[in-house]
Amino acid sequence: QLQLVESGGGLVQPGGSLRISCAVSGRNLDLYAIAWFRQAPGKEREGISCISTSSRGSTNYADSVKGRFTISRDNSNNTVLLQMNSLKPEDTAVYFCAADPDIPNCVGNRLRSVMYDYWGQGTQVTVSS
Repeated sequence: QLQLVESGGGLVQPGGSLRISCAVSGRNLDLYAIAWFRQAPGKEREGISCISTSSRGSTNYADSVKGRFTISRDNSNNTVLLQMNSLKPEDTAVYFCAADPDIPNCVGNRLRSVMYDYWGQGTQVTVSS
């Protein structure tokens, strides 16, 4: 059974940076994709990034974070990282990581929450002065 645990959230100023982490247990990371989502109060859950070990479609990003966020993985620790730079107040949300063993890569539309069966409980990111 897959388990995912997010960490690293906190309070940062606009324009600042933060790195959050998703620790995965139960499966090897090279067998499936991991995605990051976020949800602000009163809003729909938004897919923001995906990463896999596939040679094609290894990463993708939502337009809202492209150029500011970078996703990476550390297979030795079975973790996925999200480096967030140039943070804006509208980035404030609970950030979730998600996985599904039936999703092998990030080709096509992999940023829909209904595609994923396994979720962490989220980490709060607040961007405010």
